Amino acid sequence: MIENIKEWEKAVVDILNLDGWQLELTKDYDHYDAIGITPKGIKCVIEMKFRNDYYEDKMLEKHKYDNLMKMEGYVKIYFVNDAKGNYMFWLDDMVMPEVKYLRLPKQTLWDKTKVSKAVYLLSENKATIINRNE
Repeated sequence: MIENIKEWEKAVVDILNLDGWQLELTKDYDHYDAIGITPKGIKCVIEMKFRNDYYEDKMLEKHKYDNLMKMEGYVKIYFVNDAKGNYMFWLDDMVMPEVKYLRLPKQTLWDKTKVSKAVYLLSENKATIINRNE
């Protein structure tokens, strides 16, 4: 499963790089999945999520958001792929919604034990939609 996610992350980076980005995948388990430069020459970090199911609101764990926001001098981007499309959220200037607490797997791939996690549910209309699969 983790190999599939790394392949999807690589595919996103490769496609964005074809469009003028200069991104590299992170090698370790950083708090983001890719780092580089936007087509406008601005340093950026990108956290990516790949979901099999479609949800109108895109979930971002608060601790992941907090870690991204510590990256001074970088534009912070949250990329979501789901059954209906690809979405990019530019987090720096986004007014975040109220924190919600949901019972979710402790670790998606390794531990299905449910715990309460602080999350943001980002409205789809706040994203730059790259493409729709409809």
